[in-house]
Amino acid sequence: MATLSTAAGRSFAVPARWRSRLGYLALLAVLGYLVVLPMIRLQSLAFEDGARGYRAQYTRFDIGETIQTTIALALGSLVIAMVLGTLLAFAASRLPDRLGFLRIIPILPIVMPAVANIVGWAFLLSPGPGYLNVLLRKLPWWSGSDSGPIDVYTVPWIIILTGFGLTSFVYLFVSAGMQNISAEHLEAAQISGSSTVGVFFRVVLPLLRPSLIYGGGIALLLGLGQFTGPLLLGQNYGVKVLTTEMYRRVSESPSDFAAAAAAGSPLVIFGLVLVLIQKGLLGNQSRFVTHGGKSFAPAGGRSLWATLTIVVYALLALVIPLIGLVIVSLTPYWSGSLSGDLLTLDNFRTLAADNAIVESVLTSVSTSLAAVVICVPLGYLMATLLVRGRQFKVLALLADLVTALPLGIPAVIFGVGFLLTYTEPPLILYGTKTVIILVYIVLMLPYATRMQMTAMLSLGNTYSEASATSGASPLVTNLRVMLPLMRPTILSAVALMFILLTHEFAASLLVRASTTQVMGTLLFDLWQNGSYPLVAAMALLMTAVTTAGVAVAMLVGGRNVLNKL
Repeated sequence: MATLSTAAGRSFAVPARWRSRLGYLALLAVLGYLVVLPMIRLQSLAFEDGARGYRAQYTRFDIGETIQTTIALALGSLVIAMVLGTLLAFAASRLPDRLGFLRIIPILPIVMPAVANIVGWAFLLSPGPGYLNVLLRKLPWWSGSDSGPIDVYTVPWIIILTGFGLTSFVYLFVSAGMQNISAEHLEAAQISGSSTVGVFFRVVLPLLRPSLIYGGGIALLLGLGQFTGPLLLGQNYGVKVLTTEMYRRVSESPSDFAAAAAAGSPLVIFGLVLVLIQKGLLGNQSRFVTHGGKSFAPAGGRSLWATLTIVVYALLALVIPLIGLVIVSLTPYWSGSLSGDLLTLDNFRTLAADNAIVESVLTSVSTSLAAVVICVPLGYLMATLLVRGRQFKVLALLADLVTALPLGIPAVIFGVGFLLTYTEPPLILYGTKTVIILVYIVLMLPYATRMQMTAMLSLGNTYSEASATSGASPLVTNLRVMLPLMRPTILSAVALMFILLTHEFAASLLVRASTTQVMGTLLFDLWQNGSYPLVAAMALLMTAVTTAGVAVAMLVGGRNVLNKL
């Protein structure tokens, strides 16, 4: 016990239980300041002057269309992601053993930045110079036309590309649930005469219901908060969603933070409700600790359709948009015609010679790594409180809500909140790397906490109790027992957070300054200026940086790091 001295010379001991409680309380106060305060300040501003922000935003003539587009984007992309993610997870479970490496392919689109993927498809499907459109116009059905037949700047195509981007996240949840399905169930259904389709609908889908509900909820939240696709592709035809409305309100002169806060309110409310519903449905998460052996691993198959499904998805989600980026990056200008005489590396030389671009890469990597280094121990402490802190029920409930909020609230809202909070006293951090690191920590806190909490739940209490019985202190137990056992999960969390942060675009666009840029914000500036070959080269550079980070994680943590996401 710790001993404190009073003014009268007397001393008293602080019980270890109270030391832990005070430590967790201080940590929650800091996290609450980072996570909750920006939201409170935004909503307070929206209600000032008789809710002027709400009147300014929701009396606009086009607000109904904006809300309708937001809902259509969320629901449409959700359907696409759920269908494709579930199909890919089932296909991965039916792959023959010699092709087991293909199971990682549906995860790889996460490595490619969303902004790079969107830009790649724009170069291919732009109605005029898009390369795929040029090829399609050579077919008899569309010959003689000088534009189309596909227009990537319309709402349906924004929904399709967003759904493709969310598919990998659904695949992660569903494939994890698929691994817990006993092979005996599948074999029994097949012996009873069920076809592959029958097994999928009668056995697999019912058993996957928890994973589908959880993954669907996450995909719906991500769909509602989509920013990259609507911002980059929607400008041509004035396509607006609530997140782009927030950005427009803040970036216009003068900035209208009250209207921006009001625009994001429906997303905040829906995110909070969904998080609370999720907590109520899951209840005590220790109920989901399972113990199984090899018999619980799904058996592979020899289905040709499974291999083809994953290969086709790889072509659409990875290969084709990368081809579009490569072609444009090797040409002096973007046009529908392509000739070998035009190919050049000048765009990459320009990137290497531009100090601003080099600095943006260094800023992206350094701020991402700093946020990850801070987030991992924070997530570990929060996970420990949630899993082991039964004696701190109130603190555990607060920790659960604080760590879940950033997952339910779009990043652009945190960007606006941080911009408002840290451009005024007591902390004026606008334009510094510090504010970027802080917003990154907030955005990654749910991933750091949930992934480590899942690992702790799967390990159970056996190892920690055995260590305590042997006389080890909690610190020694965590350092010498729990951390080594959780190393694969921690490295996977590091890889995932680094991927997401080097891709981060929405929040960074709001808290950056002209002297403090990350790769995504600089790419956006190039896109706005019409420097399309440099945009393509920059997108490839972003993909290369992320791939290098994942490669390092795989060298340290093994080839299965991505599989453990």
